[in-house]
Amino acid sequence: MKAFALQSGSNGNCIYVEAGGIRLLFDAGINGTQAEEKLAARGCNIRDIDALIISHDHGDHIRYAGIYQRKYGLPLYMTRKTCATAKLRHPLGKLHDVRFFLSDGVIHINGVSVHAIPTPHDGADGAVFVVSSGEKRLGIMTDLGHPFEGLGKVIDTLDAVFIESNYDPDMLAKGPYPVSLRKRIAGPEGHLSNLEAAELLGAASHGRLKWACLSHLSEHNNKTSLAIETHRKIVHPRLPLYIASRYAPSQILSV
Repeated sequence: MKAFALQSGSNGNCIYVEAGGIRLLFDAGINGTQAEEKLAARGCNIRDIDALIISHDHGDHIRYAGIYQRKYGLPLYMTRKTCATAKLRHPLGKLHDVRFFLSDGVIHINGVSVHAIPTPHDGADGAVFVVSSGEKRLGIMTDLGHPFEGLGKVIDTLDAVFIESNYDPDMLAKGPYPVSLRKRIAGPEGHLSNLEAAELLGAASHGRLKWACLSHLSEHNNKTSLAIETHRKIVHPRLPLYIASRYAPSQILSV
């Protein structure tokens, strides 16, 4: 199994996973040309993608889903509520091949299973995912809301994970955002802080986890150095940590 983030942040999200010969994209928050070019930079062809799976209805995850489907012919997977809400919020255009799943269900694609896990994030019907192929398990976990019950147990079963490490609490408190937005980000339906992500990974870093890629870092309320520093205080030194850039594709990570 191999994976990389094309881009990760409030300016657009998209993650590539290849497992058991199946090629998957998670989210479509960057435009089609960007996705095509970033995949090509890592030796992948967007027209070879077997499924585009959407986590929730926020624009930085779904904005270009219609273009990916119409231009590149990608089957589109999302929940019914996510689809209905996104059509009201975003100009997705005509969608002709939508395959619905439950936010607590499983998608089966030619021997690869994608397990959806519902989150308390403030999307309409948001989910995070565990991709399973053979004995390997990879987590795609951003926009989590808060460290909800059972999340740590799931992470403990993974071989690798993309996990949000969105903000540093001090930077958020002193930053440019209005109070309402700060409360939303730090609240139970917002995002995980560096410390919350580090505590989750720290509890799992003595187990089967082989690497973690810190994702969805805030442009204004976080720094790469702060995220790494916070994690290294808690996470076992044996666990490699990577950062998903807001702009450039990450390196290809394997498990």
